[in-house]
Amino acid sequence: MPSTRELTTPADARHSFVRDNALSLACVGLFVVFLFGQSLSGWRAFDADAVTHGERAISSMHYLRTGHFFEATFENWESEFLQMAAFVLLTVFLVQKGSAESKDIEDDPRDEDPSEHRGDPEAPWPVRRGGIWAKLYENSLLAAFVVLFGASIAGHAWSGAHAYSAEQQAHGEPAVTTAGFIRTSQFWFESFQNWQSEFLAVGSIAVLTIFLCQKGSAESKPVHAPSDQTGES
Repeated sequence: MPSTRELTTPADARHSFVRDNALSLACVGLFVVFLFGQSLSGWRAFDADAVTHGERAISSMHYLRTGHFFEATFENWESEFLQMAAFVLLTVFLVQKGSAESKDIEDDPRDEDPSEHRGDPEAPWPVRRGGIWAKLYENSLLAAFVVLFGASIAGHAWSGAHAYSAEQQAHGEPAVTTAGFIRTSQFWFESFQNWQSEFLAVGSIAVLTIFLCQKGSAESKPVHAPSDQTGES
């Protein structure tokens, strides 16, 4: 009798990969589609503004090298990664009774000491190794989002300085450095307008999941769950 491995075909393997990674594949696909849409619409808006001011229009490939494109991109990444880093950190210490986005108020398994699972053969290797590796691993999600936020805000400052300087020079005023741009109200206006919306969105899902649900969603409690049930299960 043929083994299960022998019965597995390349088509089955591909189907299994897509099924097991459908959420991340969908997000990557949508990211690419919307980034392309941003670049195309941003290029047309940039050229329209240039023509209005008597300047020469540029090609779409040239636009992808401008501060205008990179600033808009990094500015939004910055706010998204800040949102995720802050939410990961806040949910370590704070709870919201009844919310699907909160830990249980008492005895949540995510608060367990990982050292108690060092002997578990299925535990990730840093947990089994213990020491500094376990400590780094147990804070790795927050660390990753902090690094991504730092890189994005640096990219925002650098590309924003180029875009701001181009506009300054078009009006006969001096260009600014990256450090100089960070000291402008424009930089902080661009940051704060995105940051406030991210925390509005996070606060909204934390509160709305107390009373509302979506069948089948990992972001919702079960439809039959009472409103005061905290957490997803």
